[in-house]
Parts: sequence; C-alpha cells; structure tokens
Amino acid sequence: MKQVIYCSLTSKIFSLCLVLLLSFSTSLIAQDGDPVNGKSLFNSNCAACHKLDKPMTGPALRNVEARLGDEQGLDRAWISAWIRNSASVIKSGDAYANKLLAEWNNVPMTPFPQLGDQDIADILAYTAAPKPEPVVVEGATDGAAVQTGGISNDLILGALALLFALLAMALFLVNKTLNRFAEAKGIDVIAENKRTPLWKAFAQNQFLVLVTAVVFLLASGYFVYGYFMQVGVDQGYEPVQPIHYSHRIHAGDNGIDCKYCHSSARVSKTSGIPSLNVCMNCHKSISEVSEDTFAEGMSEHSVDYNAEIQKLYDAVGWDGTGYTGESHPVKWIRIHNLPDFAYFNHSQHVEVGGIECQTCHGPVEEMEIMYQHAPLTMGWCINCHRETNVKVKDNEYYTKIHEELSKKYGVEELTVAQMGGLECGKCHY
Repeated sequence: MKQVIYCSLTSKIFSLCLVLLLSFSTSLIAQDGDPVNGKSLFNSNCAACHKLDKPMTGPALRNVEARLGDEQGLDRAWISAWIRNSASVIKSGDAYANKLLAEWNNVPMTPFPQLGDQDIADILAYTAAPKPEPVVVEGATDGAAVQTGGISNDLILGALALLFALLAMALFLVNKTLNRFAEAKGIDVIAENKRTPLWKAFAQNQFLVLVTAVVFLLASGYFVYGYFMQVGVDQGYEPVQPIHYSHRIHAGDNGIDCKYCHSSARVSKTSGIPSLNVCMNCHKSISEVSEDTFAEGMSEHSVDYNAEIQKLYDAVGWDGTGYTGESHPVKWIRIHNLPDFAYFNHSQHVEVGGIECQTCHGPVEEMEIMYQHAPLTMGWCINCHRETNVKVKDNEYYTKIHEELSKKYGVEELTVAQMGGLECGKCHY
C-alpha cells in the first residue's frame, strides 16, 4: 500500500516537472527568434503587403503574435499554418481566418511554404520589438530651416560693421594727429585748403571730361547689353514644387535610372512629366522612409519625407489598402522651358546621340531640389555642337556621307557642326 502511494506521488511530481519543463520550453520558443534576421526576412517577404504600425494591403503586424493570442486565443502553430498556406486554413472553416479574409477584400494571403519554423520565429521576434521613438532633430522648428553649421549672415554683417567702425575711428585719429603736427610746425591748414577744388580743376580740363564720358558710355553700354542678354535665361531657377521630390534619394542613393520615370525621353521630343502611377509602382509599399533618411532631410532641408509621401497618396486617392477613387491633379511647376521658336528633340540626343542626362541637366543625382543647371541659350547649344563628336561607328546607312565629310575636313571624327549642326533650319523652322 505504501509502495502504491509512493509510486503515485512520484508520478505526480514527475508530471508536474514535465509540465513546468514544457511551459519553460514554450516560453523559450516564443523568445528564441532573432529580430535582426527577422527584419531581413520581413523586408524580403512581408514588406510588399504589410507594415509594422500601419495597415497597407494587409493588416499591421506589430506584436501580432501577442495580439492574436490575447484577442483570438491563437498560437504560433496557427500563425505558421496561415503563413505557409492561408488558403487551406480558410477552407478548413476556421472562423477567424474567414473573418480576416472578408475584412481584406476576400484576397487570401500569399503563401510562403519555404519559411521554416526558425524563419517564422525570427519574423515574429522582429514584429514583437517595441516601436522606436520618433527622431527629433535638435534645433528644428516648425516652418524654419535648421542651421547645421557655418557662419550666419548676421554674424558676417556684424563683423563688417565692426570693421568699418574701427576703420572710421582710425581715420579720425590719423586726421587728429596730422592736425596736431601741422600746428606744431606752424602750418595753417585752413589756408592750404583754399586751393582750387579737384572737381573744378577736372571740369576745366576738356580732355579728361571727354575721356571720362567715353569710358562711362562704353561701360554703360556693356552693362546694359549684359542685362538684356540675361532676359529669358533662367539658369539656377529652383521653384518649390507642390510635392517635394528628392532626386538625390531616388537617382542618387537608390540608383533609379532617369529614363525609368522620364521614359518618353527615349522615343519623343519631350522627356515628359512622370505619371503618379509611376510613383505608386514603388510607393504602394513604401509609405515611410528610414529614420536616417528622415533625420538627414530634416537637418538639411526641413523636409518631412513622410508628409510628402502622404501628399502623393492624397493626390492618387490611396488610403493604404486600395484606391478610393478620389484623386486630384498635381500642379507641377515647369523648370526647363525653351522658347517656342527653338526645336529640341530628346530622343535624337538621348538615343541617337547617346548624350547623358547630366550633360544638360547637371548632377541630378546630387540635387535635393531640382534646378536648371545649364543656361540653355543659343550660344551654349552651338558650343556643344562644335565640340561634340558624332557616333558614326556601325552606322552603315550614312557610311558614305561620313567618309566624304571626313575627307573634306581632314579628320577621323566628325563634330555635329561639321555635319550641318549649325544650320539655322536644324533648330528654327
């Protein structure tokens, strides 16, 4: 009898230890994920449809495991089955799976059967990480640019004012000292100053008056000519657009080719303004920028990139999960604008001539705010035609013409000008 009781007690203790061990191991499994690897897996598999803190094509996933456990009583096994094959979970009649399907436009989740248990654990560990605090740039003020270094204009003006004050004081002291010396030598300063004034002596010299008038007229003509030659030249023009677009981030940091957005530059006269649909090809999934990019924009240009992305969403009518149908046009401000009497064909220069975009538009990949780099004057275009060699290699259609022109000018490579690129009718007709 005692042996039976002893065995029963032993089995109960063993069972209790087993339960504790299983509970401990389960808690370990819940925390055994690697959030660093989980972030990489999340970005490559989940980020196209999900954000951590905002709904997109799918729901937000911050603390998804804890939320499903507390609200729905679902464990990691259910989450793993849903990730690997959501359609089978829905077909099984699972109540929450069908509710989730109905809430998200009856579009089932893309299956990821290749994700193992450890991969899913890593992803869940990443989603369980606390939300980072917003980045605050020291010295940032609403509606004002942040000064990141250098000397302010007020400091420079103050230094110049102090310099002029010291110079005036020095001149006053010199004049006072000279007067003292004159008194000591018995010189009458007032009498010495009664000589013929300089202006009167100048007016009496007709040759100096004539030379001065000629110089003045020539200088005036030069400056008037220079002023009128700048009419219509908008080099450096840098307007503020209704939606801030950073070429530095897109073309520079992300390496997006110019012709991905300005695709018509290859086949037509104009480069075209990209449709907002082109922007949404990427920004359906990119609703916010990284903390480093956000901090850099705030510190250098007072640009809230996330707010600018929201302007894009408002323009196309995107609510994060789908299009609402309420859209409105964006009134972009044109930067590069040639006169109506000047003809320029982008495709002729980009495709046939092989001219890089930076040749005319400058280092676009470095521009935070787009501006007109070149003057776009007639003289600027003519100089380019005089200096740029035409790519005649492997162009059999014009081989004979190229050979004849090369003999005529005694050169191996022909410039645009030598092929008639300076004829008026090329650009004006």
